[in-house]
Amino acid sequence: MKPPARLWLWLGGGLLALVVVSAALQAINNLIWQLSYLLPAWLVAPFLLLLFGGSALLIARLVWPWLEGRRRGGSGQKPADAPAPPGNRQEAAQQQLQAVDQLLERIRDAVQREALQQERQRVAAELERGDLVVVVFGTGSAGKTSLIRALLQDVVGQVGAAMGSTDACVSYRLRLRDLPRGLRLVDTPGILEAGTEGQRREQLARAQAANADLLVLVVDGDLRAAEQEVFSALAQLGKRLLLVLNKCDLRGAEEERRLLALLRRRCQGRIAPEDVIPASAAPQSVPMPGGRPLQPPPEIDALLRRIAQVLHSDGEELIADNILLQSRRLSDAGRRLLSQQRQADAEAVVDRYSWISAGVLAATPLPGIDLLGTAAVNAQMVVEIGRIYGITLSRPAAQELAVSVGRTLASLGVIKGGMSLIGAALSLNLPALLLSRAVQAVGAGWLTRVAGRSFITYFQQDQDWGDGGIQEVVQRQYDLNRRDSALQAFLAAAFNRVVEPLQRRQNQEQLPPQPPRR
Repeated sequence: MKPPARLWLWLGGGLLALVVVSAALQAINNLIWQLSYLLPAWLVAPFLLLLFGGSALLIARLVWPWLEGRRRGGSGQKPADAPAPPGNRQEAAQQQLQAVDQLLERIRDAVQREALQQERQRVAAELERGDLVVVVFGTGSAGKTSLIRALLQDVVGQVGAAMGSTDACVSYRLRLRDLPRGLRLVDTPGILEAGTEGQRREQLARAQAANADLLVLVVDGDLRAAEQEVFSALAQLGKRLLLVLNKCDLRGAEEERRLLALLRRRCQGRIAPEDVIPASAAPQSVPMPGGRPLQPPPEIDALLRRIAQVLHSDGEELIADNILLQSRRLSDAGRRLLSQQRQADAEAVVDRYSWISAGVLAATPLPGIDLLGTAAVNAQMVVEIGRIYGITLSRPAAQELAVSVGRTLASLGVIKGGMSLIGAALSLNLPALLLSRAVQAVGAGWLTRVAGRSFITYFQQDQDWGDGGIQEVVQRQYDLNRRDSALQAFLAAAFNRVVEPLQRRQNQEQLPPQPPRR
């Protein structure tokens, strides 16, 4: 049954094609017959050639994009530049550093680029390092330094010499038993100290927190308001945090339990209850009749056990999280620098087109200022601003965007209000004969500035006008540019670029004609 069925299908298809071809030939024959009555005989053939050739080009133009899309869609190939998703945090950090390298190539400021390059090298070195970084914070009265000394004396393994001394920060390299990585213990300056020097040291201590794998905050009682603020700032960094209640030897067992319970309630939702740990870094000596006072050993076993548990179970994750956080922060810093550079370049483009618009209106004044709703913003300015932000716009798209902002300027009354503002500012310094022309020229430049700054906001927000739409962006730029400081700076430049050339041109036109030479 299959071969006869296929044969009948072929025969049916051939018959249908024959009918279609016959109908087409009949239509062409009728067309030639009709044209022979309407046109001279020598014009029929060229007319048919143009007709069929134009039809073929039109069909090709309509069909070719569809065929090209089908070919690309059916190839099944992904873009070559699409990066593979990271398999772990270290790979994610490496991708962030590669993105920073691309940003560095686009930053022109040598000083900023060098600072970012040095930070990138430091983060890359952290990516390859082997030590876990533990940073200790605390006030001078909380016993932070005593706790550091107790940890250095009681830790199992080797204690190296002080390393990385930076002003008041000292680092010690330790080895914990059964821990494959080394431990770098960083002693930071005391926090919450008075004076300018105390604030500087606290800023240095907080800067160390950004590079830590594990944070330890030492207190000697309930969290005071200032300590609560420091605790909140450290907890918001997204790093593992231990809270140590020191000087427990000065309290009874019941008071210690009460303070620990209070601290755990205050820290609920931010750190685990078992990460609030009691300690006695430097217990008070016990007087001995007839002999030297007895110095009890530090009671930091609970803290050492907790540090070892955290580093054994989560050490690799802590390192990976810290490296990823630092690389993201570095990438954000690079994007901020690039954004500042782009904004400066875009504002330079807007300034240039502002004076171009003013010059055009000064040379050929228009009869109606409302025409600025579509004429003041040049589509080429939109194209250039988009190119600065890495966006390629076609000419029709740029014109459509320019027209939409122009219509918004008119609908919000910005054109009328701006011209009134410029007219009031210029009327005090110009004669009436020159005022109208100067107001048109300077106003055109000022409206181009408002529109251009609106375009900058649009591209900074990834081609999005935001929740308030185009009206809110244009209104905000209008309000910013009509402030006294901004308006006076613009008018000062306008007098040099627009008004004074107009005055010179008017004076030349009013000079009496020179007598002809004999």
